[in-house]
Amino acid sequence: MSRTASAAVTTPADAAEPVPYTVNSPHTVASPRLTRLTHRLEQAGPAEHSALTAEFWARVEREGTPLIEPLDDGPDHRAVTFLWRGHRATRQVLLLANGLTDPDDLAGSLLAPLSGTEIWYLTRRLRADHRGSYRLVADISPGPLPSAEEPLRARLRGLAAHAAPDPHNRIPLPGRGRSAGSSLFELPLSPPQPWREPRPDAPRGTVERHRSPGAALGDQHLTWVYRPPSGTAAGPLDVLVLPDGELWFGALGLAHTLDALLAEGRIPPLLVLAPDASGPAAWWHLHDTHESYADFLADKLLPWAAARWPVTADPRRTVVAGQSLGGTAALHTCLRRPERFGGALVQSPAPRLPAPRPAAARRPGGRSPAARPRRDRLPGTPGTAHGEPSWPSQWFAPPHRGGVRIHLDVAGQDVATVPGPALHDLLRRCGHTVTWQEFNGGPDYACWRGGLADGLISLLGIGS
Repeated sequence: MSRTASAAVTTPADAAEPVPYTVNSPHTVASPRLTRLTHRLEQAGPAEHSALTAEFWARVEREGTPLIEPLDDGPDHRAVTFLWRGHRATRQVLLLANGLTDPDDLAGSLLAPLSGTEIWYLTRRLRADHRGSYRLVADISPGPLPSAEEPLRARLRGLAAHAAPDPHNRIPLPGRGRSAGSSLFELPLSPPQPWREPRPDAPRGTVERHRSPGAALGDQHLTWVYRPPSGTAAGPLDVLVLPDGELWFGALGLAHTLDALLAEGRIPPLLVLAPDASGPAAWWHLHDTHESYADFLADKLLPWAAARWPVTADPRRTVVAGQSLGGTAALHTCLRRPERFGGALVQSPAPRLPAPRPAAARRPGGRSPAARPRRDRLPGTPGTAHGEPSWPSQWFAPPHRGGVRIHLDVAGQDVATVPGPALHDLLRRCGHTVTWQEFNGGPDYACWRGGLADGLISLLGIGS
């Protein structure tokens, strides 16, 4: 694998004539710049082709990718063109864009070659407030592409495993652990994230790593701890429990966001407890109903912190947060243990999926129905049949002493997460206080890191 993410992919041999891939998406439009380039190439002689494409790539290097262009028929939309510079060995190029690429239809996210050039492209019409992350990979495997449907799908699935950041994009989005990460793109009307970057004039909090007890789940575990700048706290600290500490306080730099929010007086001084995903936080992602991890947070982690720092015992000032399946677990933790957690910051909650169906019961030539969540079942209603997400209705029952406070931060167009309006209405009917924010983009950290700040202001902000 090269740093430009080209991959040779091994797939079953197939001697038949290859079937060409086509990009067939209702969101695919023509790029004005590529349209103009195509016309110039058609009018130019062979000797001028190289100069025209060199000029095109020089401008791409100056401006970065993807190309973002206005549309005459849609002032609230933009033409967004993802690009790849190929060569003679390039067979196909795959875009993996969070919230845009359908994992069941990877062929729909293949770039097309511009005839007679090394330019590969895919242009999508997106709302001008879109923000998201993406990766790219080129297939340089020798020989013809397989012609049968399932070998084609298998080849793309294998190719996807090698995707990497766009080499022409200047805005990286760090990944977890040793992951290469992704590339970030933000359209002009995307919601501002004013607390994302470091502020030299803001007092800095302290980030530490501690071994915290986890006897209920095994050994001791690593927890990242953020403490506010000295002199900012006049009383007990509010508490935020946030999984995936190594990502939030490592690559994503959450401490800068917290410092900025505190400097502006948007939130009170707080202590953040962020267990590593390699410890008990893995239970956010792997286990069905999260009872053991919820009890670990309430009965082990919070008392451990209270013995070391002056933290509040008021559940109304104690928030648990999470993203995707972690968002599901955060909601469950708050509803299961409201006497310890009076608030939940829930970002892109994902339904828990049942175990995959036996191979014999799967669709011919496709994925198991259980592998793709459905949005047509209201969370909390019975439904554990294969292919239906399970949300135990008892999670949503009002706790004793009234409801809890929940902030939902959801991607508007994502099919793999629980629909925000349905969950909002259900939680309110159960007596909880719910705020809801919808963003236009992928369900990933590109959006979540801004939504996390908004959610903290909603749940813990001055006067909340």
